[in-house]
Amino acid sequence: MRVTFVGVGEAFDEALPNTSLFVEGEGGEGRAAVLLDCGFTAAAAYFACPALAGADREAGPDAVWISHFHGDHFLGLPYLLARWHEAGRSRPLAVRGGPGAAEKIGAVVDLAYPNLRGKLGFALAVAEVAPGVPFSLAGFAAKAAMTGHGAPCLALRLRVGERRLYYGGDGAPTEACRELVRGCDVVVQEAYGIAAGVPGHGSVEEALALAREAGAGTLAVVHVRREVRRERGGEIRRRLAESGLAAVMPEPGAVIGP
Repeated sequence: MRVTFVGVGEAFDEALPNTSLFVEGEGGEGRAAVLLDCGFTAAAAYFACPALAGADREAGPDAVWISHFHGDHFLGLPYLLARWHEAGRSRPLAVRGGPGAAEKIGAVVDLAYPNLRGKLGFALAVAEVAPGVPFSLAGFAAKAAMTGHGAPCLALRLRVGERRLYYGGDGAPTEACRELVRGCDVVVQEAYGIAAGVPGHGSVEEALALAREAGAGTLAVVHVRREVRRERGGEIRRRLAESGLAAVMPEPGAVIGP
């Protein structure tokens, strides 16, 4: 499993693209790839990401996962679809998200480019998933759980080959998230603040506790509030370094895995 951080920022960080991950590895039918979230500043970052092969940028992944329908997590989709259409993509693209996914994704694509869906050169298959119900994402076994965010948001557990990834989307971990994360090798958790108790969001403290509960060897904290990252980034990195985990606050282009 290889995880590339296309973006690591929160909604309005002027310096860092919105949090977005490109995950690749061996699926049910050979190599497959999934893009986890793509907000309004992440789409351009995807095509500029030096850690991704040029062929992967232009061909795109097999599937896109949308954790929830805030702009910094899904408003990059029209950009992606239009760019891949221009590049001549013919391979079907699966898009998965929570309740309302088909309606919301259709509406935002039509608003951005009213005729795009009708002329796409590839099939766009959008489907909704429910918390706790196993499903397949680009051939990877997957399951979701509701987080503690201000809007309905799904954390994702993904099995890629023999490894397991947990991606928390936005929000503090819930009991369902703690069940979902157990046994995951890599935990990627939103940490808007340092201490627990940030309304609708997670924290560095909660991310460290979650990774320890999971038995994970690797933790990445993302979506840190821009002022906190600028003013207390050194403190966060120190806490992560002293945690006993392989814990990082990654920059765009960082990679976990081979």
